[in-house]
Amino acid sequence: MGWKDVIEGRPGEKVLLNGNEAIARGAIEAGVCFASSYPGSPTTEIIETLAKVPAGEIYTEWSVNEIVALEGAAAASFAGLRAMCVMKSDGLNVAFDFLTSMNLGGCKGGLVVAVADDPQGHSSVKEYDSRYLAKAAMVPVLEPSNVEEAKVMVIHAFELSERIKGPVILRSVTRISHSRGLVVLENQLERNRTAFFPSGECFLTKTVFHMKARDRVKKAAVVLEECGLNFAEGPEQADTAIFCSGTSLLYAREAVNILGINGDIKLVRVGTTFPLPENFIISQLRGVKNVIFAEEIRPFLEEGVMLLYARNFDHKVRFFGKLSGDVAGARGSSCGEMNVDIILKALDCVKGIHYDKPGYPPDKIEEIKALIPPREYAMCPGCPHRASFWAVKTAIAVDGRDCIVAGDIGCYCLGAWDTGFNLFDTLHCMGAGPAIAGGLSKLGRFGLKRPALTFVGDSTFYHAVIPGLINGQYSDSDFLCVVLDNGVTAMTGHQPHPGTEITVDGVAMNKILIEDIVKGFGVKCEIADPFDNNAVTEKVCEMLREPGVKVLILQQECALVSGRKNRHKKRVYVDQSLCRGDACGCSRFCTSVWGCPGNIWDHKAEKAAIDEAVCAGCGVCASLCPAGAIVVEGRG
Repeated sequence: MGWKDVIEGRPGEKVLLNGNEAIARGAIEAGVCFASSYPGSPTTEIIETLAKVPAGEIYTEWSVNEIVALEGAAAASFAGLRAMCVMKSDGLNVAFDFLTSMNLGGCKGGLVVAVADDPQGHSSVKEYDSRYLAKAAMVPVLEPSNVEEAKVMVIHAFELSERIKGPVILRSVTRISHSRGLVVLENQLERNRTAFFPSGECFLTKTVFHMKARDRVKKAAVVLEECGLNFAEGPEQADTAIFCSGTSLLYAREAVNILGINGDIKLVRVGTTFPLPENFIISQLRGVKNVIFAEEIRPFLEEGVMLLYARNFDHKVRFFGKLSGDVAGARGSSCGEMNVDIILKALDCVKGIHYDKPGYPPDKIEEIKALIPPREYAMCPGCPHRASFWAVKTAIAVDGRDCIVAGDIGCYCLGAWDTGFNLFDTLHCMGAGPAIAGGLSKLGRFGLKRPALTFVGDSTFYHAVIPGLINGQYSDSDFLCVVLDNGVTAMTGHQPHPGTEITVDGVAMNKILIEDIVKGFGVKCEIADPFDNNAVTEKVCEMLREPGVKVLILQQECALVSGRKNRHKKRVYVDQSLCRGDACGCSRFCTSVWGCPGNIWDHKAEKAAIDEAVCAGCGVCASLCPAGAIVVEGRG
């Protein structure tokens, strides 16, 4: 199952795929030749799947960031090849400058930008609705409602791109990318795979081309009216319609089925949310008295439909959606995922049909919740970031000047919560930390006396950190940049980056060392092992006191990567004769404050213990135990 079905499955077979694998299969069937991305959940498996296609058929690449990935894919399109660029919604912000520029000049081969939004922020620090950026860039958007449609819409997107000679966005969401569904495989399209960029052919960004981009949107609107991706279910003459996009169609279907009102409600699925299929929508609004909108995350479809209604109708229609506040979850109307309960509540408001959800009564639910132990976000056992955070937190306390810490995005963003000892003072987008720290360092003349420090990851360093460091060095800023180098892009599934020496398909490639880059523009750079916690604490104290921009690389392999290599790990255990138990403080430092899942509290002995099945053997806890009770392979 999985990627083997995507690559080796025969036409006509029905296979179980996740949404990302289905998107990859759609790209294969469409004849894609070039695929690029920067790892970002929930899209990562698309490139990982395409990378398993036999060598030479498709070029795949983990690029250093999303704008570089899109620029490479556009180059393939300029040469007449079909290309796909993959990113999560945050990445579209990074690529947006080039997207808005190249769309003016257009492209030749089909260029599809697969973007996955993350409603509810399952693997992101924020929600984002990429449709608004697509509209601003004048790029058409197709939205699948299930896994099989994800494959089908990729093919439509490539065809539409070539018809309008501009990029097309396929918008997925987490619940499609990470769900599984049955997909029917089709034949791969036979395409000319010869790149051809003739002399004199140009793709240029000029203001005069702005009208060409608008013309492409108008042409796309005509094409999308007849594409079959927009449809209605239920009685044509229903007085109430639910307008849905994406996965919300499935929630709406379930809600209508639960209430048994299939004969009274019309479901209108809009699969092409920009540009809207205006004639189709107008036809579905005729005779309707009530319209409910079901979409994620913002009222994008709602705004478009209501504008069409205002321009084309004079009969009264009541609209229920995010704008009116009638379609809202626990977090409000314009955030969070859509679900069946939200639509049931909206139908109750419109149709007066109340539904009592089966289950425990509210008071019992609260009793059950009280029995469930709280669970904090956690780093993996043996994660070097935990040791890095503790060393820096200790150094800041020793330094005594209340250092300001700028965080960054990755698994180490847990530095903003209890797991990371609440270390971060700022946390925004990838690469923001160095520029923020540099800006803070310039405020001494205005009375700010706190020094600045920033954390970044190794993959993030290549993605977005270099410009901020250059700016800091050029402007004579004063901050310490701590690079957490665990040798992999850990948060999104352990993808390689320019410092790992391999490509997406495992081929050995040029290794670009972080220290060489940093030293190349004259910044002091040192390397240390975060597991040597006391030495790192001393080094941070020393570097914080030095003037200028400094970089400290804390190198230690990701615990999960190390574990998968089956390397011998040191045995760590607690000498119960030395453990003071609660005498260390009621907070129980090793189990509560240190927070490693390998450290547990032995309730029988009222002492700390090590869960050897979980412990990764890093041994950092031994160096921090005030009683010296934690032993690493015979060493106290």
